[in-house]
Amino acid sequence: MSVRDLIVLGSASAVPTKARNHNGYLLRWDGHGLLFDPGEGTQRQMARAGVSANDVTWICVTHFHGDHCLGVPGIVQRIARDGVEHPVDAVFPASGLPYWERLRHASAFRDTEVIRERPVAGERAALDTGEAPFSLVARRLSHPVEAYGYRLEEPDGVTMLPDRLAERGVRGPLVRELQERGRVTAPGGRTVTLEECSMPRPGQKVAFVMDTRLCDGVGELADGVDMLVIESTFLDQDAALAAEYGHLTAGQAGRVAKEGGVRHLVLTHFSERYRVEDEHRFRDEAAAVFGGGVSLVHDLDRIPLPSRRSAKPRPPQ
Repeated sequence: MSVRDLIVLGSASAVPTKARNHNGYLLRWDGHGLLFDPGEGTQRQMARAGVSANDVTWICVTHFHGDHCLGVPGIVQRIARDGVEHPVDAVFPASGLPYWERLRHASAFRDTEVIRERPVAGERAALDTGEAPFSLVARRLSHPVEAYGYRLEEPDGVTMLPDRLAERGVRGPLVRELQERGRVTAPGGRTVTLEECSMPRPGQKVAFVMDTRLCDGVGELADGVDMLVIESTFLDQDAALAAEYGHLTAGQAGRVAKEGGVRHLVLTHFSERYRVEDEHRFRDEAAAVFGGGVSLVHDLDRIPLPSRRSAKPRPPQ
């Protein structure tokens, strides 16, 4: 059974708290597992969440501040220890290659050959995802060190309409042929096209935006996504601090979601400066400007992707 959801392994910012681990987010997508920003303690959080190294097919690091990467050694070594056989693609800023190499080989262990390093550079980089059912793009953001956000996108498809297939006598192997070729000859000799018997099915999209000020890259990543996972380190009252340190406020995250037509907003990466009883203010500030669904996450939360956008059938022909 295919699963598409986000497992929150950690949701703190620079300093973990008693309630919040350093960053860590596993996006599960039809048998693939994209592990974003494994911070310190991610390996244990995965055990608590009931997922394993075998669930990881991608490691995506946004930047090399410690709360976003100090879990890399444990994850890499667990992949080796557990005998993971499938390739694991590791994506990270090319400018941080020295940090990656230190983390990748932080201590002695029996290494394997499954990790494939995929450093990214430039304003925008499209990753070759091979046969994976999605594309993956990295987009540069604005932070004191080079940082990237990521956007995962499923290709658009079609949904077949059984009543129209039946009306035209298209059944059995002819349905597959129609899907693959775009047209078939029905038993009565009529040519039937895919457009007659289907409706568009928009592909699902997810964006992952960590440490950054507002910039063009944030809007580009968030545009039209079904789920936006985004830092909201500060409350709006501390917007000046957010700008100084290269972060976003909850209100800014809400505005990004509104302007981008996001369907579900996921707030995370909360500063330890705020009290637990203030947490609701992050949601309140985002919801004041964004009318869609908002999740203020806690460690080990599981958030399913929203159901597919509805599409109208094409007029009968």
